[in-house]
Amino acid sequence: MTIQVSPKIVSLLPSATEIIDCLGLTDALVGRSHECDYPSYVRDLPICTTARLDITRSSGQIDQDVMTLLQQALSIYNIELETLQELQPTHIVTQDQCDVCAVNFATVTEAIAQLTDSKPQVISLQPNLLKEVFADIERVAKTFDIDPQSVLAKLKQRIKKIRTKIENIDPKPTVVALEWTEPLMGGGNWIPELVEIAGGRILLSSKGEHSPYITWENLIAANPDVIVIMPCGFDLERTEKEAQILNNHSDWKNLKAVKNGQVFIVDGNAYFNRPSQRLVDSTEILAEILHPSLFNYGFKGKSWKALTV
Repeated sequence: MTIQVSPKIVSLLPSATEIIDCLGLTDALVGRSHECDYPSYVRDLPICTTARLDITRSSGQIDQDVMTLLQQALSIYNIELETLQELQPTHIVTQDQCDVCAVNFATVTEAIAQLTDSKPQVISLQPNLLKEVFADIERVAKTFDIDPQSVLAKLKQRIKKIRTKIENIDPKPTVVALEWTEPLMGGGNWIPELVEIAGGRILLSSKGEHSPYITWENLIAANPDVIVIMPCGFDLERTEKEAQILNNHSDWKNLKAVKNGQVFIVDGNAYFNRPSQRLVDSTEILAEILHPSLFNYGFKGKSWKALTV
């Protein structure tokens, strides 16, 4: 579709902002969600959403707050309608996948219906696998009459290089990815796929499926070679703090990964939790963790590190 007027884009989720940036459309951004922070200069844009959650609370408290809001059929996020009205966007990029991760689609639709001066086109993203992230990049690009093939080709080539290097590794280390620490949740959707590409064998979660709750009994029975902790929305420093709750469980120290010093924390907020082009970076991080003799992308110490027990 050819855009006849200069687009004015509002992005309501961080991964969409990153996709817009990789396609060279950042100058068209006029508004963002409260969580959009990459690239750094988007932080100066008007903020169009707020959260009902207090993210300074502990993991267990945040989980309880989320459950309470969902049980009351309340949106976890609000849209700043007055800001949206002032911006008069031509396009709004949102998601229809997870009510916990970002403002839900129903809330966006309701807000748009109340706008008086504009009726923006909604682009809703819903990826569960890496190929679907690539498809979203292509869909956004085509909406704005941009050819995404050079961007996609570079991303796919980076994935191919990893696959080639690990194809003869056997056996591959077993991995549990933890997307939350209290209660325990496994990394779902694209995470199992990224682990597989990076040369690991995922346990306790399934490719393309939502993140499951995990019991301690499940984790103990799985007894993985490697544990990667990547709480949704937490940076490296916050992840290190929240991961300490695991030390309080009597069986934690008996796990193979803990005994062998194979527990790692990552910056989930910047990488693993956001289905954008930076999932390729996330795969490279996992490759560094799982096969340090084969991969060195320079992420160690910046975006991931071993957990100090």
